Amino acid sequence: MINKNLNLGVRRDIGAVNWTALYTLYLKEVKRFTNVFLQTITAPMITTLLFVVVFSIAIDRNAGFIGIPFITFLVPGLIMMSVLQNSFANVSSAFMTAKVQGSIVDLLMSPLGPIEILIAHTLAGVTRGLCVFTASFCLLWALGILNFPNHFFWMLLFLFQGAFALATIGMMAGIWAQKFDQLAIISNFIIQPLAFLSGTFYSIERLPESLKIVAYCNPIFYAIDGLRFSFLGISDASPITGSLILFVCNVILGSFGWYILKSGYRLRS
Repeated sequence: MINKNLNLGVRRDIGAVNWTALYTLYLKEVKRFTNVFLQTITAPMITTLLFVVVFSIAIDRNAGFIGIPFITFLVPGLIMMSVLQNSFANVSSAFMTAKVQGSIVDLLMSPLGPIEILIAHTLAGVTRGLCVFTASFCLLWALGILNFPNHFFWMLLFLFQGAFALATIGMMAGIWAQKFDQLAIISNFIIQPLAFLSGTFYSIERLPESLKIVAYCNPIFYAIDGLRFSFLGISDASPITGSLILFVCNVILGSFGWYILKSGYRLRS
């Protein structure tokens, strides 16, 4: 007697998006970094605390906004910088490791299209960034260094937009790089300088006019400035403007990332 519940020989219509495969890939990437949480979550949390301790002592106490304690000004930028770096690292290392180990073939042969791969990996990078933020926030709040945000919506919006942008860049970097040295070049000479020169440790109002223009062209500045606004209620740029700029950047980056995945650039060779 045949069990009709098995639906043998019946083709299942996946649809425009393979949601089951997308969720499975996302879950795989989340488990990949949570299995080594001491390295991926705890270490960035401790690094943020060390930055707070060292830079609050070493840097000019008047580097932030007038009337705001420097450590209060400093902390949101440090947390966002850690979120961005870890979002980038999660996705870039995933593709780089898969290419080196040869397991990228399994991903390409799976019932996943470029849109599913893009969404699953970037959301996993965003998730790691949010985990780093949560851990850092809880530690600094417990120590009395950081208070609850004044604008919860803006906090979530800028965290997601910033983490998504860096996760997408991390995916493209992981696809482009053919060895870990090349990936380190992007991280050390592009991502970190942009993060450090985006107003993390100072208000860009202190910069000369010529350098202000450069700072305003840095999308990471808007992520850091936006998160600072959500905690302090003040910022160098309008949060609405910053959010729109990040949205446009994410659309462009997402479209370019989708095109790279669809073309198979440095993945099928």
